[in-house]
Amino acid sequence: MDCCHYTGIVSSRYSIPVPLRSQGISSTSYPVVSLQKACVVGCNQISNFSHRRSQRSYLKSYRGKVLASTTRESWDIGRFLRTLFFFNGPPNPLKFVESLIEKVTSPEPGEIPKKMKASGTVLVTGATGGVGRRVVDILRNKGVPVRILVRNEEKARSMFGPDIDLSIGDVTKAETLNPEYFKGVKKVINAVSVIVGPKEGDTPDRQKYKQGIKFFEPEIKGDPPEKVEYLGMQNLVNAVKNSVGLRDGKLLFGFQGNLSGKLIWGALDDVVMGGVSESLFQIDPTGSETGGPTGLFKGVVSTSNNGGFTSIRTKNFSIPEDLSAYDGIELRVKGNGRRYKLIVRTSSEWDTVGYTGFFDTVKDQWQTVKVPFSSLRAVFRARTLPDAPEFDPSNIISLQLMFSKFEYDGKLNPTFVEGPFELPFSSMKAYINEPITPRLVHVSSAGVTRPDRPGLDLSKQPPAVRLNKELGFILTYKLKGEDVIRESGISYAIVRPCALTEEPAGADLVFDQGDNITGKVSREEIAQICIAALDSPYACDKTFEVKSTVPFSEPFVVDPTNPPPEKDYEVYFKNLKEGITGKEALEEGIPAPV
Repeated sequence: MDCCHYTGIVSSRYSIPVPLRSQGISSTSYPVVSLQKACVVGCNQISNFSHRRSQRSYLKSYRGKVLASTTRESWDIGRFLRTLFFFNGPPNPLKFVESLIEKVTSPEPGEIPKKMKASGTVLVTGATGGVGRRVVDILRNKGVPVRILVRNEEKARSMFGPDIDLSIGDVTKAETLNPEYFKGVKKVINAVSVIVGPKEGDTPDRQKYKQGIKFFEPEIKGDPPEKVEYLGMQNLVNAVKNSVGLRDGKLLFGFQGNLSGKLIWGALDDVVMGGVSESLFQIDPTGSETGGPTGLFKGVVSTSNNGGFTSIRTKNFSIPEDLSAYDGIELRVKGNGRRYKLIVRTSSEWDTVGYTGFFDTVKDQWQTVKVPFSSLRAVFRARTLPDAPEFDPSNIISLQLMFSKFEYDGKLNPTFVEGPFELPFSSMKAYINEPITPRLVHVSSAGVTRPDRPGLDLSKQPPAVRLNKELGFILTYKLKGEDVIRESGISYAIVRPCALTEEPAGADLVFDQGDNITGKVSREEIAQICIAALDSPYACDKTFEVKSTVPFSEPFVVDPTNPPPEKDYEVYFKNLKEGITGKEALEEGIPAPV
């Protein structure tokens, strides 16, 4: 179940405001099937919900309904059975009776969710390269959970030890990127890069290439840039998107664009406990604040027969929804001054624990309400379960909206009133808390926009710019890979180092934007910058170049007895601006400064 687009209307067969249909779906392509023939209780006809009260104190049966004394109202057993069938399917008669007796008499939920797995892992791709190896070492020294994605297991284990959390995959081969590799991953640092080496050959540990200062005639070793930098980035983004989440959230219900997928909603009212409240879900084609379609939860709530709640609930998702990348669920609603419940279930059982949160609404106003996952309490039949496992957002099975007299543990809804109500809601989505920080930090390269700039003096540019074509258009495809990230919807930071060296970190730095600078910078420094960017809202959705102030001709060394102080990279991040990539010069025909 991805996103939801609704074009049909599910409405009552009866006049508003007293609806009968207890199940509604999101599209007319999913008609509500009448189950009256399946009822084995003689319900030849189900009458509309009414407020008729008996004037006599006696009990009798009529057309499958139970008419009670003056303190009770008629109970629609047919609607009760339709509700059960809608959410559970046509059952085996014997098993159905046994299950019904068990659910009515058992005080415990049908299934207790499993304990939530720990998450928050940082995935490092290209982990055995010069920058990637340093990123892994720094993260592990900080105690941050790390997982690496590598092609060569033997090389990785010899480098990091046998206890490294390791997955074997190749970004150039989408079929090797098993979804299991990315479970629990919240952030990614990508240091994958096409392999470049001297034509004349290199040492086993690539010392000629890594030194970054003396020039050797280069060539591509292994897979070409298009496959690694561009297609590989597409594969990686597709693989991690569900784990790290989208900056603007994940739409669960709504009417934006050409979305596919449908939530099937059904009414789940107090009829299941003998009450007479009744609700439905339908689409109002012009009811949103912009005049477009909106979902509508509406009905009549009554406290007769010890009832007092109405709700709409989705059928169980065919594939559990993983929202572990997000912090809660956000709804856009038109309020009526009442308090509602949002119930999220992580079990496929019908009668089980619901993780419950509340939201208040303002009368006659469209508003955005947020229900943080941290606010959800485990509730079963209006009582909290203090020993229940924490809510696991990685395994969501169904969603439910409820208007109820009851909160939990004997508390009552202070805004509850009997009678008709309605709650238009135009969207439901998972959201990420502000301030948003980068979920994907990518190591690219300075110079990616320069090969196609008009009037550029190539003699004053780095070798990769001069030899872009000879190196398989390496910078062209690096830029295309950057664009994949920028268009992905994932919050990101793109770091463009100038020539990478094996020198220590600690030199004074220059951060710039627009892809104009040349120089050198330490791999150790870039690794530290990548890690700092993960936690900086100022680095979010920014693209920037980095170099040191030390000239190429001058080696940078550090006195071990007097190392430079640790940098506060936030000082640099604060000056960065969104939307500057260097592509502006291509569009405007501006040559790069020299």
